[in-house]
Amino acid sequence: MAKVELKKPVVEEIKAALDGAKAAVVVDHRGLTVEQDTQLRKTLREAGVSYKVYKNTMINFAIQDTEFTSLAAHLEGPTALATSKTDAAMPAKLLFEFSKKNPELELKAGVVEGTYYDQDGIKVIATIPSREELLSKFLGSIQSPITNFARVIKQIAEAQEEA
Repeated sequence: MAKVELKKPVVEEIKAALDGAKAAVVVDHRGLTVEQDTQLRKTLREAGVSYKVYKNTMINFAIQDTEFTSLAAHLEGPTALATSKTDAAMPAKLLFEFSKKNPELELKAGVVEGTYYDQDGIKVIATIPSREELLSKFLGSIQSPITNFARVIKQIAEAQEEA
């Protein structure tokens, strides 16, 4: 069997992971212990994020002519690829949180909903609150004035009853 035929399934696997993905983040996992790597993989798996270590050339072949081509500049050294097809910010959030406790994990770059972000950009994406958090804050800010208004009306009604 030729070497190319052995590599084709790997490239196809990467393409399948990127097909329909809302986000892809590449990281340098050098220096992580087996225990740390296992914990990282478990955390990502539970959140529905695909995470796997690939050879840089395989990733490079898979991202050609896709929205992820900008990641090619960061394919140096050991590289792991994290993708999500459901939540665009989840890979960045989980990897960033993990890298705070384990500085050996280095975020390289990522593509989130078709937009390329460098290392600093991915860190910013990771700190953005989720959609649910933003909606709950918004609803809380809307509800607060209404609740206060209802209290004032009730106090006025109670004051008029006493008089």
